[in-house]
Amino acid sequence: MRIGVTGHMDITEDTRRLVFDALWDLLRERASDSLVGVSCLARGADSVFAEAVLSVGGALEVVLPSRDYRAAKVKPDHADQFDALLSRASRVLIMAHDHASRDAYEAANEAVLGGVDELMAVWDGKAGSRSGTADVVAAARGRGLAVTVIWPAGAARE
Repeated sequence: MRIGVTGHMDITEDTRRLVFDALWDLLRERASDSLVGVSCLARGADSVFAEAVLSVGGALEVVLPSRDYRAAKVKPDHADQFDALLSRASRVLIMAHDHASRDAYEAANEAVLGGVDELMAVWDGKAGSRSGTADVVAAARGRGLAVTVIWPAGAARE
């Protein structure tokens, strides 16, 4: 079972805990020797998902949008978590983009959707920017992928 993630980067610290618990419960139900979580490791939902996958014994695959993603987009307060999760990945796919951009993010989203059986979306249900969570959910549903939306009671964005 291959499960991808999309979700908000700007979830609050309390929401991180709520989301981790909800993801852990869902992933534990699906846990097996063949569970693979696919994440871009962005701050917020992507990283919480990666932690939950690893905590239930799944393998982590990482899709990076560009060659400069770490240097260009990973902020100092997220760098340690990003590096720790990246070091635990069983596979890392780097999109053929030199620089982080909308096109790079869309390519990464496409790579995630093209390689999973299900998508977990940490999503408040609201429309957002191009190539954001709402667009990824719509694309997944358009392909017939199963989408599980996670937005626990009390969840909030910064």
